[in-house]
Amino acid sequence: MLRDSLPQPADPEALALSALGWVLGDEDRAERLIALTGITPDELRERLGAGQASRREVLTALMDFLMAYEPDLLACAEALDVAPDVLADAHAKLNHAGNAADWGA
Repeated sequence: MLRDSLPQPADPEALALSALGWVLGDEDRAERLIALTGITPDELRERLGAGQASRREVLTALMDFLMAYEPDLLACAEALDVAPDVLADAHAKLNHAGNAADWGA
């Protein structure tokens, strides 16, 4: 299946939030995320509800988690119906974004 024709999300945060939902939907994967990042479920909820910088840090850590294990990256891309390079691009933008205006590039 060619993914080039699929609409691609423009907002890296929205895509990362969708990826987070996918990760948390699998208990084993969610436990691995918590173990590898050291973030507790309570801290995750708190930081996602906090300011943009704190939320971006959490979402960047999540995308780091996905990028570090190709089978999860590929499975997440398939589940979200995007090409893996779209997730990689969102990861890069979250890592380098100083503000939302940078995301349009």
